[in-house]
Amino acid sequence: MRTARPLRLLLGFLVATTVALLGTAPAQAAESTAARSAYAENYVALGDSYASGVGAGSYDSASGDCKRSTRAYPVLWKNAHSPASFSFTACSGARTGDLINNQLGPLNSSTTLVSLSIGGNDAGFADAMITCVLQGESACVNRINEARTYIEGTLPGRLNAAYDAVRARAPNAHVVVLGYPRMYQLNGGCFFGISERSRAAINGAADLLSDVTAKRAADHGFSYGDVRPAFSGHEICSDSEWLHSVTFPIGDSYHPKAAGHSGGYYPVFNALD
Repeated sequence: MRTARPLRLLLGFLVATTVALLGTAPAQAAESTAARSAYAENYVALGDSYASGVGAGSYDSASGDCKRSTRAYPVLWKNAHSPASFSFTACSGARTGDLINNQLGPLNSSTTLVSLSIGGNDAGFADAMITCVLQGESACVNRINEARTYIEGTLPGRLNAAYDAVRARAPNAHVVVLGYPRMYQLNGGCFFGISERSRAAINGAADLLSDVTAKRAADHGFSYGDVRPAFSGHEICSDSEWLHSVTFPIGDSYHPKAAGHSGGYYPVFNALD
């Protein structure tokens, strides 16, 4: 019977330790969850057609020509996380100036999360793609080279202005900038359409746009979501395309399908929110 007291002490220690661990773990988890969601209570989604969801279908009729889709990654994030407030001002065709002048109304000091993709329209990608489809390889490569010159020389200043405006209106927000995917899987399954050289030129310009955007975002202290890895194997000419090629009506052309938002953009954004 001499072992009864030490045994009780040992059992008491084990029980106390277990209770402490069980009591601490939920608290730590709660603190971690609170820290992660602290900036996600008031969310504003800005940007161009890649943010509004052109190509994904299921457009909100109230958004008119902005074509905001209920399948776009901002709405998918809102549905999954139920933020206290959600404003969706991204608009098809938007350039940096449009974002500054027309989309920043919901931003204020209480905004805690902002997502945006912008710059592709400034660089003239829509016009470049039309040139590539309608005017042949030589015209395509020349137009893409014009876009590259703009991306390297003019776009950084335009992005700076847009990012500065976002930070001024939402000084406390965590800002996530989403980039653009490569359009084509080279040496893929497309036997018709534009040439392989044109496809490579378009991909190269998309890479340059991503690199310039990533640098501008980093210099402003914003997070950057590179969606190219997520879209790898899902470009046009792949076996599982998440991007439209030429469509009728033409507006959805070269935009992500619903699968591109749910499988590409949303996971990248969700990992950085």
